[in-house]
Amino acid sequence: MSFAAYLANIEKQTGVSPDEFVRLATKKGLTKPGTKATPITDWLKADYGLGHGHAMAIVKLLRERSALD
Repeated sequence: MSFAAYLANIEKQTGVSPDEFVRLATKKGLTKPGTKATPITDWLKADYGLGHGHAMAIVKLLRERSALD
């Protein structure tokens, strides 16, 4: 499965687009440089019911689109 297809499945499950996840994470302060994966995955699991693999896909998305590292 491609990464894009994985993100599409997450959007189908949550109703939240990848762009919206980036916006929400930025609003919560989770895209600042040095942010670790755990606070992000904890948020995604608690608020959206994502499993660890799907949550980590969103972390990867955030790393690609912001300065997490």
